[in-house]
Amino acid sequence: MTTSPLARLLIIEDNEEVLRSLKKYFTKKNYDVVTASNGLDGLKVYENDQDGFDLIITDLVMPNISGVAIISLVKKKSPQTPVIAITGWGEHPEALATEAQADLVLEKPIELDRMDRFISDLLKKK
Repeated sequence: MTTSPLARLLIIEDNEEVLRSLKKYFTKKNYDVVTASNGLDGLKVYENDQDGFDLIITDLVMPNISGVAIISLVKKKSPQTPVIAITGWGEHPEALATEAQADLVLEKPIELDRMDRFISDLLKKK
């Protein structure tokens, strides 16, 4: 018997290794995971998806469209959708992510169990 997914996640990350590990981990945790390997593709997936996402995880620093721009666009269109920003770039991008209204900013390397708890908490508040 299969159980329905806990939630639909969109993960946008330009580092393929990080993207693969996030997808693998959250799929095992029974999330329905959709991925994009850059900001432009992530934005297209978000805009064209008919079912909507329960939560979005985006890297902050990416080519084409930054995570900050994605957060701003998502929050304009769907303010109730939680967004987690992830970064390996210290404090300046964190300030931008907060300004763009990210619900949470996590620094890489990310402890996946901790991130899972944060996701669970954000989804409960939704």
